[in-house]
Amino acid sequence: MKRTLFDDDHEAFRASARTFLQREAVPHVEKWRADGVVSRDVWLAAGQAGMLGMAVPEEFGGGGADDFRFNAAFSEEQVKLGVDGLGIALENDIIIPYLLQLATDEQKQRWLPGVCRGEQILAIAMTEPGAGSDLQGIATTAEDHGDHYLLNGQKTFISNGILSDLVIVVCKTDPDAGHKGISLLVVERGMEGFERGRNLDKLGMHAQDTAELFFDDVKVPKENLLGPEGSGFVSLMQNLPQERLSIAVIAAAAIERVLQLSLDYASERQAFGRPIGKFQHNRFVLAEMATEAQVARVFVDDCVRRHVAGELSVADAAGAKFWTTELQKKVADAGLQLHGGYGYMAEYPIAQAYADARIQTIYGGTTEIMKEIVGRSLGF
Repeated sequence: MKRTLFDDDHEAFRASARTFLQREAVPHVEKWRADGVVSRDVWLAAGQAGMLGMAVPEEFGGGGADDFRFNAAFSEEQVKLGVDGLGIALENDIIIPYLLQLATDEQKQRWLPGVCRGEQILAIAMTEPGAGSDLQGIATTAEDHGDHYLLNGQKTFISNGILSDLVIVVCKTDPDAGHKGISLLVVERGMEGFERGRNLDKLGMHAQDTAELFFDDVKVPKENLLGPEGSGFVSLMQNLPQERLSIAVIAAAAIERVLQLSLDYASERQAFGRPIGKFQHNRFVLAEMATEAQVARVFVDDCVRRHVAGELSVADAAGAKFWTTELQKKVADAGLQLHGGYGYMAEYPIAQAYADARIQTIYGGTTEIMKEIVGRSLGF
C-alpha cells in the first residue's frame, strides 16, 4: 500500500536514520539487553548525526524542523531494525516539547544545546509507587524556600532513569490546590539528595533503563521551575496527545514488523513436506494480520497528518493509542503462535517482539484510561 504521508525530505531523513541505527545501534543491541541499558556513546553519535532535537530551533542547536513526521520516520526505522531500549523517541517526541513550550530563553540556552549534542539525556518523572494514571494523586512535594524549592518524594518506572542528566519532575508546590498546585521542576544530575534506585528488571524492553528515583530534601533553584508555578497539570494534559500518538506510531510499525517476521517464517518453515504458509489456517492467520496492519497504518498515518495540521484531538489520540497497542498485542501473539516452539525461544525476534508489546497498553496511559477519555468525548 502506497503511503502519502511523507515527502522527499522526510524520506531522506529516514534513510539517514536507518544508516545511523544500522551503524551505531544494531551491532550493540544484544549487549545493551544484557546490560539493561544502552551506551552513552550512542547518544553522542545520535547528536552528531542530527537525530536529536529535530524540532529544536537552530539557535539552540537543533534541526529547526518542527514537523512530527521526522519523529515518526525515526521511530519506524528503529522498530523495523529491532532496536529496543534506545529512548530517542521518548526524548524527541515526549520530553523536548516541554522544554520548547515552557522553558525561558535562558533555560533553553542552558539545556537544549547539550541535549541536541547527546551530552545531556532527558527523562520525565510522573509515576509514583502510589500514583500512576491519576496525576492529581502524586505525593512528591516541593516547598518554597525563597530562592529554591525543597523537593521530597519518590518516582518509579522512569524510562531513561539511569542515564538521564535532566529530569522533569512532576510535583506539588501547593498540596491544597488540587491540580492547580502541580508544577514541573528540572532536577539535574549531581544535585544533593537526588538518588537513583535500581535499574528495574522488566518483562520486555530489556535494553531500556527504567529506574526508581528518590528526592530527599533536594534544593532545586527557582531558575529550574519549568513554566509558571501551578501550571504543570495543564502542561501535561497539553502534551500527552503527542506522547500517545508516538506510542501509536511505534505500535503500527511493530505490527508490520511482526507480520514480516511471520511471513518470512511461514515461507521457510517446512511441515509435512511444504512451507507452513501453504496450510489454509496459516494463510488465514496471515491474511488477518496483513489486513489489520494495513488498517492500523491508514489510521495512524491519518492521525499523524491531523497532528501536524494541529487538528488531532485528545480523544482521537487516546483512541489511536489504545486501539493500535491492543492490536499490537494480538498480532504479536498470533505471530508467536505461528512460530510454534521456536516462538517461545528468547533468541527469536518474535519472542522479543511479543515481550516488548506488553508494555504498550500500559505506559502513556492504560487502555482503560484511554477508553475513559474517548467515552467522555461521546457525551458520557
